[in-house]
Amino acid sequence: MNPVLGRLVRLPLWVQDTALAIFIALMQWQGTRHTAASQGTSVDPTENLFPAIVLMGSGLLLIVRRRWPVPVFVAIGAMSLCYYAAGYPDGPGWVAFFVAAYTLTAHGDGIRSMRIAMGGLTALAIGWIITADTSDPNRMGWLMFRIGTAIMATILGESVRMRRVLAAQAHERAERAERTREQEARRRVDAERMRIAREVHDTVAHAIAIINVQAGATAHVLDKRPEQARETLTTIERTSARALQELRATLGVLTDGSDDTRAPAPGMDQVSELVRVAREAGLSVEIKLPANAKELPSALDSAAYRILQESLTNAIRHAGSGVTVRATVAYDGDELVVKVSDDGVGSSAFEAGSGRGIVGMRERCELLGGSLIAGPRTGGGFEVLAQLPVRAGLVAAA
Repeated sequence: MNPVLGRLVRLPLWVQDTALAIFIALMQWQGTRHTAASQGTSVDPTENLFPAIVLMGSGLLLIVRRRWPVPVFVAIGAMSLCYYAAGYPDGPGWVAFFVAAYTLTAHGDGIRSMRIAMGGLTALAIGWIITADTSDPNRMGWLMFRIGTAIMATILGESVRMRRVLAAQAHERAERAERTREQEARRRVDAERMRIAREVHDTVAHAIAIINVQAGATAHVLDKRPEQARETLTTIERTSARALQELRATLGVLTDGSDDTRAPAPGMDQVSELVRVAREAGLSVEIKLPANAKELPSALDSAAYRILQESLTNAIRHAGSGVTVRATVAYDGDELVVKVSDDGVGSSAFEAGSGRGIVGMRERCELLGGSLIAGPRTGGGFEVLAQLPVRAGLVAAA
């Protein structure tokens, strides 16, 4: 943009409106005088001040056109009607009215402004036609020009207003879409953070519980039964190595999402290893798996494994060795049910939902559209019951 034009555009609105009003007032007066002279008439202010007052005054009213668009429109229209009713010569004397009509619709409120503008134009056109000299083709030409230009100015103002409204709505939609994208991104980040936290907790808590039990057993039998101590140390080594592998795979999501060497998420095919480690920790585990466990969707497969893992971890930590744990996984194609119960005394005092593990299991179930119930059993011990709809698992896997 030209620097001079740029500075003019940035002038205060009242300065712009004042300059426009003075320009139009002078143009109307001088243009009408020139037209009158060409028609053999005169609008000499020394003979009659009325034409000068009306033509100059209607232009100067545009100074307040933005603040009072309706009164300015009505006042200039009334002055125009009085001017032509008095029989003064035609000409470019009503540019101010065109600007007033444009301002009314461009800065109005839509339907109400259009009704006022069209009502005023109708009344004014009737008045112009009644007061016009229909025998003079030149005057009729100016009359048609006034009516047509006034209608065009009104429509142009409404078009500008609509464009401004549509631009504002588009801007608002863009901002709303941007906020929605940001909220969705935050939601995804929060969900991924919670998923990684659950994975890390399940992996580390299970491994630490096994290592804690095995380390305690090793301390008791180290001197008397070194062979058994060696076996427990081997179990600790395998458990810690597996935990490190799972932890590395989980944290790999944060460091290198394209790592092809990452180990797959644990599933039901690794339950036998989970049960073996739990038995080595002193639990008596009885487990019943469905024959069609391999048909489980990946999301349900991983969730079922983690629920079993966390339930066995809680049994090791709170029930103690020698406790019998019974686990059942049932899958009928529509629903996956995981039930784990133990008969430990210590686990009965464990408050349901008080640990991070219980919360994590419940979150897993809710994310897949299922539910989880965990709490002390009536006859002693602790029980976990998870119900997961298969359709939600298919959606999650997709």
